[in-house]
This record gives sequence, structure tokens and C-alpha cells, in this order.
Amino acid sequence: MENSTQFMSFVLSAYGNIGLLKYLYFAIISVLYMAIVFANTMLIVVISMERKLHQPMYLFLCSLFVNELYGSAAVLPFLMVQVLTNTHVVPAHYCYLQIFGIYTYASIEFCNLAAMAYDRYVSICYPLQYHVIMTSNRVIMIIMLSWIYSFMNITFTMYSSVSLPKCGNIIDKVYCNNYSLVKLACSDTTVNNYGGIFGTFLSVVVPMVPISFSYIKILSICLRSSKETKQKALRTCTPHLASLSNFFFGCWFEILQGRFDMTHVPAVLRIIISLYFLVCQPLFNPVLYGFNLSMIRQQCKTLFLKKYPIQG
Repeated sequence: MENSTQFMSFVLSAYGNIGLLKYLYFAIISVLYMAIVFANTMLIVVISMERKLHQPMYLFLCSLFVNELYGSAAVLPFLMVQVLTNTHVVPAHYCYLQIFGIYTYASIEFCNLAAMAYDRYVSICYPLQYHVIMTSNRVIMIIMLSWIYSFMNITFTMYSSVSLPKCGNIIDKVYCNNYSLVKLACSDTTVNNYGGIFGTFLSVVVPMVPISFSYIKILSICLRSSKETKQKALRTCTPHLASLSNFFFGCWFEILQGRFDMTHVPAVLRIIISLYFLVCQPLFNPVLYGFNLSMIRQQCKTLFLKKYPIQG
């Protein structure tokens, strides 16, 4: 506890001395962020305005796209500012706010994907009762619970980390990270480590339970069904499984990087890995669902390209 304090700011040391490359990095991040905002906002507008898309699957997708905007806003504007500065100092209160935004984004993403898996399970396994089970009120309740659950989970997880006395203020990353804060602590962090594991369990393992249950049931139905049913299930589930895999592996890479010594890995590659789940997922989902689902493509054309009649 000696020489410990609560710092008013933190220094992000992973940027290093990038010189004139900062303008190239700034341009790349700006283009990525504009693409994320445009693609996700467009799909949210399309789903909101078109009554044909006010169905459970598309409402869950709308929640997913809102979360992509939320998660990218927690990181990318901050990165653009930091890339152009030379000091890379971030106020403590903003550092905590960014950690909260990143972790709630990840938790909400897994909860949204769990809700979408359950929706696919009901659609494939109980097609005749689908609209009785997946009512509008139930869908809205599931979406609200996903967000509230994630905010409460991360609030409790962060509370003990923020209050820890710190013996330093240098974070070896390009954004603030909860585990990095814990490593700066002067006191015993055993409770915090267990709390972090429990928080990860609530954010990742709990949503994976309905996902696993849903796909086990879907697989069992497909094995007993006709070729046509199998093809329908494959078309329906492939985008969701691709999105889940992309996000899961992105988060796993970030967790491994925080827990193990990665100094032998080039700094640029470490940065790309740490940003993967925060940048690629918000780009991947709109492309995956926007171009893959015919109804969304149709409504996009109808809404934004009315001058050009859509040929049957």
C-alpha cells in the first residue's frame, strides 16, 4: 500500500513513437468508423421504418446493430484523437467510462447472440407455434433484459477494480482495459481476479448456455428431418454462427493477450488483435446480415433507391 494513490489520469504506452504514420492510421480509423456508422445506422433505419421487418429476428438484429454503434463509439473516436496526440494521456474518469462501454458492449453482444439463437431454435423446432411463443412483448422484454443484465453485471465487476489503490498509471494498450487497471494495483488483487472471472462467466458462459442448448436441439431436429428442412436450417443459422464465431475468437484473442506475455509478438500485431472484436464485428454483422438476408436487401433498395424500380 506504500506510495499508492488514485491517479487523475493514465498514460497509454502502446502507441509508441509512430511519427508521420499517425496521419495514415487516423485516415484508416476514420474510414472504418464512418463505414461502421453508415452501415449499422442504415440497417437500423430500414428495420425501424419497414413494418414488414417488425418481426422477432429483425428486432433482435436491430438491437445487435445498435450495440455495434455503442461499442464502436466507446473506442474509435477516442482512438482517432489519441493517434494524433503526442502525450496519449487519458483522464481517469474517461478511462473508467471507456472500460464500462467496452465491457458492456461485449456482454450485450453475447446476450443478443443468445437471444437470436433461441429465436432460431423456436423457428426451426416449433414453426407452427413460433408467433405464439415469440410475441412482440416477449421479444422486447428479452432485448431489454439483455441490456439491463449486461449493465448491472459490468457495474458490479468494475466497482472493485476502480476503487483499488494504484502504484502506477501506465497502461500498455491503446485503450483502457479493466485487467490493466488491476495489474497497476498495490494491494492484494485476489478478490478482483476472482471477481473478474465471475464477471466473465456471467458475460460469456451464461449466454453460451442457451446458444449451446438451441443448436443441440436444432441439430437433433435436422438429423431426423428432410433435406429441405436441413437446407432451411443451414441458411437460417449460418450467418448467426459466423457472427458468433467471429466475435468469440476476437474476445478470446484479447483475453489471451491480457493474461500471457506477448512481448515477442510485434506491437502492431498486438494492437490489431486487441482491436479485432471492437472493429471487425461492427463491420462484419451489417455485411453478413445486410447482404445475406433477402428481405433486408429488398427493403434497402425500396427505401433508398425508389427512383430505380426493383425488378421482380
